[in-house]
Amino acid sequence: MSLANANYSRATRTTARLQHALADPFCRLSPRELLDHFQHRNNVNYFPVVDDEEASRAKTDHVVAGQFDFVGECHTFTGEPSWCSNPSSDIEWQILLHKFYYGVGLGIAFQQTAQSNYAECWRELTASWIQNVPLEFLTSDVMGRRVQNWIYAHWYFVNDKQQHAPLTIDATFYAEFLLSLHDQTEYLTHHLTPARNHRTIELSAIFWTALVFPEFRKAASWLAFATDELARNIQEDFHDDGVHIEQSTDYHHLVLKNYLNIKRLAHENGYALPYVIDRGIHRAAEFSMFAHKPDGVVPSFSDGDARCFLSLLSLADEIYDNKHWRYIATSGRSGVAPSERSKTFPNGGYTILRGGWGQECQFADERYLMLDCGPLGAGNHGHLDLLSIEVAAGGRSLIVDPGRFTYDESGETNWRARFRGTAAHNTVVVDGRNQTRYEPRSPKWKVRGPAPAHCLQAFVTQERADFVHGWCASHEYDVIHERRIFFCVPDYWIISDTLTSPSRHDYATTFQLSHTAQERVDIHRNGGSLTIASPNLLLVQPDDSQLSVEIDQGFVSTTYGTKCSAPVVRFKRTTCSMTGQTIVMPHTELDVPTVSVRPLDVFRESDGRRVTDVFALRIEIQRSGTTFIDEYCCRTAAGAESYVFGDQRFSDAIVFARRDTAGKVLRHHVIASAQHDSSAATEGTRQ
Repeated sequence: MSLANANYSRATRTTARLQHALADPFCRLSPRELLDHFQHRNNVNYFPVVDDEEASRAKTDHVVAGQFDFVGECHTFTGEPSWCSNPSSDIEWQILLHKFYYGVGLGIAFQQTAQSNYAECWRELTASWIQNVPLEFLTSDVMGRRVQNWIYAHWYFVNDKQQHAPLTIDATFYAEFLLSLHDQTEYLTHHLTPARNHRTIELSAIFWTALVFPEFRKAASWLAFATDELARNIQEDFHDDGVHIEQSTDYHHLVLKNYLNIKRLAHENGYALPYVIDRGIHRAAEFSMFAHKPDGVVPSFSDGDARCFLSLLSLADEIYDNKHWRYIATSGRSGVAPSERSKTFPNGGYTILRGGWGQECQFADERYLMLDCGPLGAGNHGHLDLLSIEVAAGGRSLIVDPGRFTYDESGETNWRARFRGTAAHNTVVVDGRNQTRYEPRSPKWKVRGPAPAHCLQAFVTQERADFVHGWCASHEYDVIHERRIFFCVPDYWIISDTLTSPSRHDYATTFQLSHTAQERVDIHRNGGSLTIASPNLLLVQPDDSQLSVEIDQGFVSTTYGTKCSAPVVRFKRTTCSMTGQTIVMPHTELDVPTVSVRPLDVFRESDGRRVTDVFALRIEIQRSGTTFIDEYCCRTAAGAESYVFGDQRFSDAIVFARRDTAGKVLRHHVIASAQHDSSAATEGTRQ
């Protein structure tokens, strides 16, 4: 059969199948008439959703030249892409090839330049995929994302009438495009991922196709199905406090992005969604509001990248008219600051301690700490990082989550396992082991043991002080780890790590610094204090002969496929039980404080005996020509006993006092009760 005859035969089959896919009267239109209809219809309102990184002009121009740059690797095809073979060892490279983000980039470039090579590249790549790739190739979530991106690209090339006259498109190709879009959507309805973010992507794709292409015969049934399933899915996707069940701050926002754009699409077309979707979006947006650091970036707890999602809060505000979301989305330039300064999300386990919302300093310069005391997470995206933190101040990230870097486990170093492990995170590492058993299995490492028992024991926020207490017990060793964090707002944090065990262990209190601290870390020992100085940050511990410190080479990754060298600070002790105290003191380059810290003895008032279940610190701070002395005392067990330290008597859970050198009290904070309830532990109680 000649090429012309083959093309004619394929076109005939496409037309016949498309007639079955379309509702009346569209099933009776010729391919040319169908194209004309979609280029000029005005009964459907929709919009493109752009991934700025993947649809950038630089990447788009590379695609036109046959160069595909994903996950930090660029591979070139001469002619059609080799769709079903992967030139990379990382499956994520091939996945991005099939997701078609570049189709949207080509649309943007065409809209901005009117250059036909962008449109021709879109047509060639789309037609090539249709002709060469079976529907079942790769997973359903990849198909879901591709369907979405095809619809967004359609907006530029077929539906955009704002800058250009309707583009001259081959009607036969367009018929094949419509038929493939139909077939992929129908395939998704029968091959949905059972749960979580992949299912959300797939249901979103079905919803978009149904609402944007009501001409399909099954559009109404698709829409009803997707609506019902999305309403069910959003209740299963998020904890009651709004945190996504996979415990990834990045995936949380990717899921929220899908739901927000579903809501926008429905609103613009007069389609009512169930209330539970609005409720779920609201809860998820509330977490987003607090999770954003003052510089507008969300930390990459568990799998994901560190990136800005303020545009989502802006979209949420546009839809729901929320003055608090608007305030965060505009970095305080519009709207109203949230009434809560710090907040905990008890189901997801994240707690954010903030200095403020820009009322007393620049919005971006506020101080911020986020603590992870939550479950490992559904699916396989959780990192082994219980009680890990991230710290930002002065517009900089100072103590950072390392990110994920890659899912690829090939090569001499298993970077996936390294970035996921406990030693890469800002918590206490016991004997160099992971908090959860994580072992090599074919073809990849797997979490093989139970997650640690954990509990958010206490959270208290006052006008100028915050306190949070988290607890975890790994099944890998006989150690209970309790982390208490007191925030002297807005100055600094006191992190108290209590490790309790009947046997000796090597403990390493770990702080992963930012890549900006590489080769800029100094160690100072004087006056009984051990100080780690890095750009805009001091870490200070009481010094003694049993304490050592190491500065190791670590890595951080803010974007998949790229990593930077960054120093890791490890305070080390070998003992059975201990309480390590770390002062986390941010500062500006022009106002570097001098900080010393030493432990204070605490005595039971009734008999004068020294006690060990209460700890106290004396912290002397010299800054800007002023010296003040802070005293902090925290009891580690509930009770009615009264205690004495220095010249203070107390029976509360926590006492903090600041004095000047003359002894005048400048600040005084009392937390009467920080409830300790080990029965509230989750993920099981270690036996």
